[in-house]
Amino acid sequence: MDTFALNLKRRAEQLGISNAEVARRAGLSDRRYGNYVSGVREPDLSTLVRIADVLGISVDELLGVTSTENNVRTVEEQFQDRIAVALKALKSDDLHRLVLMIEALASASKQSA
Repeated sequence: MDTFALNLKRRAEQLGISNAEVARRAGLSDRRYGNYVSGVREPDLSTLVRIADVLGISVDELLGVTSTENNVRTVEEQFQDRIAVALKALKSDDLHRLVLMIEALASASKQSA
């Protein structure tokens, strides 16, 4: 399997999302995205950019031109990556509800400290 396909799999696993969810967020069919993950096909440039955006990673990293493997990420940084990618998939109403929940959590955290 080529570097690109492996990087697609690895990044989705890091983010805790399925291939089907990556495909949905990128506006692709499961089958089409599955062809990329299995190394059967390669995306065109605009599709590659959309996939990289969904996965919160640079095109260079997806293609294996640059690597983040040697960068040790803390658990907090990994969670922040997952949150940042998930936020992109939310619509305005959901974002509003999320802000309210986060503010309530932060307020409760301050009170218990």
